[in-house]
Amino acid sequence: MIYEPINIDLFKEKAQLWASSFSTLCILNSNNYYDPFGSISLMIAVGEKSKFESDSLQNFKDLQSFLNKYPEEIIPGYLTYDFNAFFFVPDYLLSFDKNSVQIKADNPHAIIKAIELVEIKNEAINFQGKIKSRMSRQEYKSAFQKLQEHIFKGDIYEVNLCQEFYSENAKLNCFAAYKELNTISPTPFSCFLKHGDTYIISASPERFLSKRGKKLISQPIKGTAPRGKTQDEDNEIRNKLRNNPKEISENIMIVDLVRNDLTRSAKEGTVKVEELLGVYSFKQVHQLISTISCIIKPDIDATTAIQNTFPPGSMTGAPKISAINLINQYEKGNRGLYAGSIGYFHGKDNFDFNVVIRTIIYNSKTGYLSFHVGGAITAYANENDEYQECLLKASAINKLLS
Repeated sequence: MIYEPINIDLFKEKAQLWASSFSTLCILNSNNYYDPFGSISLMIAVGEKSKFESDSLQNFKDLQSFLNKYPEEIIPGYLTYDFNAFFFVPDYLLSFDKNSVQIKADNPHAIIKAIELVEIKNEAINFQGKIKSRMSRQEYKSAFQKLQEHIFKGDIYEVNLCQEFYSENAKLNCFAAYKELNTISPTPFSCFLKHGDTYIISASPERFLSKRGKKLISQPIKGTAPRGKTQDEDNEIRNKLRNNPKEISENIMIVDLVRNDLTRSAKEGTVKVEELLGVYSFKQVHQLISTISCIIKPDIDATTAIQNTFPPGSMTGAPKISAINLINQYEKGNRGLYAGSIGYFHGKDNFDFNVVIRTIIYNSKTGYLSFHVGGAITAYANENDEYQECLLKASAINKLLS
């Protein structure tokens, strides 16, 4: 059913608040960043008609078999960096465009009535807890230097070093935190996902992989700079980022890695770089983003295409396997969902997934709250500069929790 509310923005706000009361839900919000590679403006999926769960997704065919049962459904969910997975077929699905919403439910009129009756409340996030760092400043420096030594020895030529910030026995109004983070840092792959005791609050700007028809698209981010305080300063920072040799080399290395990953799924001769080193501006930062695409081979299904490129190359390094092994050696703790991916399948074929960065993960049962930040190390990287970039990337979440 297509419904055109008198005030679409108010209906969106009420619909998200209505959804937040369900035990399973996923809100995907593009915040009006439009591109040719995705189809979601705002999507709200609630309730659990059926689900797929795995704590070690070694065989992606199991996930594909689940998707094959629902060839017309939109199925949201996530893959963690260490291959845990959760996907669900929603009871109710609301897909918004500019002036209307498509409601998929047994009784859409009842859904509309329930949403219209919602009373908007501006609740505080009420964060209680103390944020601690998993790595001390000296430990970060030591890990950085050791990884750079591996680069000088030729073991790798780029690696993404990440650190965790966390709070134990924390309390948080998660939906209020999602709304506030989306205000502080609106991004194209914003997400609020609730699954049992787990809450995911994401302001990710990065697309991992999308499939539209026969085309695969990946858009890795490498290269970050702060926004300026004035328009002139902002323009100067943009131009410096666009011409920064270190940031350019980081991005091009990952472009080569992604091209190689896509080759495993691509028809011969179809892998191409559609845009190299595009400068994109968000509320907190400027980013260098490249776009790589290919035409998928007819015998490659959706989950195999993801498996062939997972985890996202921008969060590992190159060569990928060597970088992953060194990440496991030098990072303290597990990444979990961080550097994994959240998104949706549309039936068994099409999909769109982000890279999980700028994201809070919170367990309401244990009270454990966590977020990670990281940056790329190359031969020319400066340790203090990379550490300061980590703090810049954490600034929106730190602002939220302060």
